[in-house]
Amino acid sequence: MAEKTIAGVTVQVDDEGYLLDPNQWTEELAREMAKEEGLELTDQHLAVLKFLREKYLGGETLTIRAVGKSGNVDIKGFYKLFPGAPLKKASKYAGLPKPSSCV
Repeated sequence: MAEKTIAGVTVQVDDEGYLLDPNQWTEELAREMAKEEGLELTDQHLAVLKFLREKYLGGETLTIRAVGKSGNVDIKGFYKLFPGAPLKKASKYAGLPKPSSCV
């Protein structure tokens, strides 16, 4: 566990930079986390992040398939928004733990 200052807020993160407390999440925090990794978040990115937060905080397991059925973006679009490892990256920017299905 480590402390990190992002967007002027000190937060607790794990070794990979995932927030330990999802309640510390803000849109500004998400934008800064993504910017540190070279990604500029758009409204569509934020819609996906909010969807993931809603599902996770409601007790559901996060999957790429669920995102594809969300109505926010299809699976191909999800990969374009978050290249490389979409669920892993989106979960991180959404202030959620790394999904167990991600390596």
